[in-house]
Order: sequence, then C-alpha cells, then structure tokens
Amino acid sequence: MGTFIVEGGNKLSGSIRPQGAKNEALEVICATLLTSEKVTISNLPDILDVRNLISLLADFGVKINFIDPHTCEFQADELDFKYIETPDYRRRAASLRGSVMIIGPLLSRFGHAVLPKPGGDKIGRRRLDTHFQGMISLGADFEYDSDEGLYKISAPDGLSGQYMLLDEASVTGTANLIMAAVLARGTTTIYNAACEPYIQQLCRMLVSMGADIEGIGSNLLTITGVKSLSGTSHTCLPDMIEVGSFIGMAAMTGSDIVLEDVSLRNLGIMPEMFRRLGVNLQIEGDNIRVNQRDIYEIETFMDGSIMTFADAPWPGLSPDLLSIFLVVATQAKGSVLIHQKMFESRLFFVDKLIDMGARIILCDPHRAAVIGSGRFHTLHATSMVSPDIRAGIALLIAALGASGTSRIQNIDQIDRGYENIEARLRSLGASIIRVDD
Repeated sequence: MGTFIVEGGNKLSGSIRPQGAKNEALEVICATLLTSEKVTISNLPDILDVRNLISLLADFGVKINFIDPHTCEFQADELDFKYIETPDYRRRAASLRGSVMIIGPLLSRFGHAVLPKPGGDKIGRRRLDTHFQGMISLGADFEYDSDEGLYKISAPDGLSGQYMLLDEASVTGTANLIMAAVLARGTTTIYNAACEPYIQQLCRMLVSMGADIEGIGSNLLTITGVKSLSGTSHTCLPDMIEVGSFIGMAAMTGSDIVLEDVSLRNLGIMPEMFRRLGVNLQIEGDNIRVNQRDIYEIETFMDGSIMTFADAPWPGLSPDLLSIFLVVATQAKGSVLIHQKMFESRLFFVDKLIDMGARIILCDPHRAAVIGSGRFHTLHATSMVSPDIRAGIALLIAALGASGTSRIQNIDQIDRGYENIEARLRSLGASIIRVDD
C-alpha cells in the first residue's frame, strides 16, 4: 500500500481534462461479453478497478488488445467456462464490485453464470436483490450457496421478456437487467429503471451492436430481444465525479482552474449545486472555469432555512458527490445539512475532518450538519486513512486546503477511481508525493 504526503495551502492553476467515466467503463466492458465480435472502447480510465476487470475477462478467455492506455479491443469468442469454477476467479471477482455486471451478459448469451459475493467500498449494505429478482422474472433459476458464498444463476432454455417494476432504481441492477434482456425472447419492460448518463451510454452502445431498446434516457425502458449482437466502437463520457472532485479542489484552495471537455449536458444538477454552495464557476462552451478568489457563502432556502444537499436517483444529485460537497462546505460561510440516503456508512469518514478542525455534527449514520468556518478556522494537517474511493478523495481535498503537511494512507482506494491523481495535481501546482509504506 502507498501513502500520499500533501502539503496544503498551495493554490492551483492551469487546465485539466477529466478522465473517462469509471462507472460507465465497468458497464460497457461487461457488455463486450454479449457478442463474439470485436468491440473497441475508447477513453477508458487507466485506474485499478478497470484494469482488474479487464484482467478478469482476459483470464476468462476474452481476447484483449490495448491500442493505447485508454483504448482497448475486446473479443469474447472463445470463453473458458472452466475458469469461473476456479478459486482464482472467485477470489478476484469477489474483490471487485463491478464484477456483478458480468452475470447479465453471461446469463443472456450462455444461459449460466456464477458469482461470488462481490466486495468493493465498505459504505453500508449494498444488496443485489434487484439484480436477481429481475433475472428470476426473466425465467432464470437462482440459488445462493451460503457455504461457498456463491450466487448460481441458470437459464438453460433461455430468457423470456417480461414486465418488471424495479424496487429501487439501482444503476448496476438496471445495467445487468438491460444486458440480460437484449438477447431474451420477446419484449422486456423495465419500469423505475436508472436513467443516468452512463446507463444511457450503455444502451446506445448496445443499440449500435444491434439491440432494440426504446425509452433511453427515461425510467421506462422497452427492450425487444434479438438473436445476436455484433461488434462496435464506443467512447466513454468524461467522469462526472472527477469533474466534481476538481471543482471541489479549486474551491477549497481558492484557485483558478479550467476543466476542459466536461460534457456539460451530462453533468445534470451538479454545477448548480456547487453554485448553491457559493462556488464561483463559469461555463465556457464545454469547459468549466472555477475562479474562487473570495470566501464562498452557502445559500439558504427561500424561506431562510438551512440548505440541504441530499442524494437522489438521476437527474438528482449522485451519492458519490456528497462527500465532496461535505468537505468543501467546511470552509464555506454558512451551514448545510448533508443527507446521505442510500448508504449508512458513507459519512463515517467525517471524524477525520473533525480531527482537522472542521465543525461537523454527525446527526446519525445518514446525516451530517456542517457549520462552515468561512476560512476563519482553516483546517490543520493530520494523518488519516482512506476508507473508500469517495471518502478518500474528500480527505485529499481537505489535505490540499489544510495548513501543514498531511499523510493519507491506503491510497490504493483512491487509485481504484482516479487515474494518476498525484501527477495530475502536481501539474496544477499542488504539493503531493506518493511514498511506499
């Protein structure tokens, strides 16, 4: 494991282009299992989670050819199904949350899938019922082997289209069920589907492969199954969470930076929510300039009550952004309530911010009240451990804005979602180095 050593208080300047979207990359890489033909994906982020998923598919028999570090060809024409019975597969798939999205393609195309209970960030319960109930409704047989910790799903006679109303607008659940339905017999209707931009991207990629999907961009998808899919080329969107991370870094350090080619129309409500936090950002074509010269002040609601930031399914605010808003609010003027509805363990990193001098009241596992200092009480440096990707980047933002030198351990968690983050930050003027523990 590695450690970041960060000297805070340096202003950032210059321009930076966000990496490809992590969550989209995991979805579309899994979708390459749906065809025996070649699929080329561009603008892939060179991050740990993506590399691990590609490595897993390679050992499964998928032909992998990197054209450059961010462009890869996939061809799943000769899969080795003995591999999914091996301890190596179970260990590696269990360590990667994104591996859950291979079961939809495998079940749809081959009628069989096995998955160990997946890992990922420890941010609370992350149940898979939506995935499996949807597949059962399509005609799959389901078994959970508690002794081995394995989900076993089969559909020897193929899947049949059905109407389903999802119990939650799960992003990975929706992706899995879309991929299961594209080769099923008949028509599948998915209501209360997640409709965020990365799901839209997955659908457009599948349509370019020959799938029949209507309602893209809405929460009601109609999928008419086809017999087979062909190859295609696809380009991932910029990562909206990284865009939000760099906006937060600029605000926290009182900096002037430009984020280039952010795909503004796919950022949803995020820019407006930063403005409500008092962050000074301007839209320049498809770029965002953050020029935070002054203290930023949190707005109140129209009746004067304290602003609340809460996560919600798209087009609401992504839960992955709340940790960023929380840390940026510590140096704002005013107060805000952060309401993390989806995960009950995601706010537990605030104790480290409190150690740094932040004025935060953790009301319960889902809510934190932040009393902004208006930079009159600058955060001070400390040593901390990154518990997950999003808390890790929030702690890094705090360290960049703090007085003194901070150490952040367990930075493998940050590497899972952010590409070469220390070199990219140094290019903007940050003082950050990586050391091996």
